[in-house]
Amino acid sequence: MDVFNLHGDEWDRTEDREGWRSKDAWIGRRLGAELLGGSLYELAPGDRLFPYHVHHANEEWLVVVRGEPTVRTPDGEQLLREGDVAVFRRGAEGAHQVANRTDAPVRVLMLSSLVMPEIVEYLDSGKVGTRDARGERLFLSKAGEPAGYWDGED
Repeated sequence: MDVFNLHGDEWDRTEDREGWRSKDAWIGRRLGAELLGGSLYELAPGDRLFPYHVHHANEEWLVVVRGEPTVRTPDGEQLLREGDVAVFRRGAEGAHQVANRTDAPVRVLMLSSLVMPEIVEYLDSGKVGTRDARGERLFLSKAGEPAGYWDGED
């Protein structure tokens, strides 16, 4: 049995972009999970975790491990506390973004189904991203002029 401790300090990635500073531990990958993805994030004070977005194929859950994150959804913003669990369903109603408006780091566990292919919309910037059946990015682009089915097929 593989085990990962949510209170440890083992990270796989660090984001140092101003306004978006965080640490990320890829728990699902570390545990060899096949059907469920999981990442632990520690979010610096005053920063946000990922742009406001919606998944069209995958449901996500957020578990507050430490601190009091603020979650933005189509219903507005809500302050969460340690032990709270939230679900972000597939489609427009599941749009979400996590922010840390406190003066201490917050830690959240994000769990996700692993359905591919996937389409993700970034609602503030108008971008759309897609991933193929193996989870590899096909494209990330701003929405533009629609193409006809037969465009470029001559």
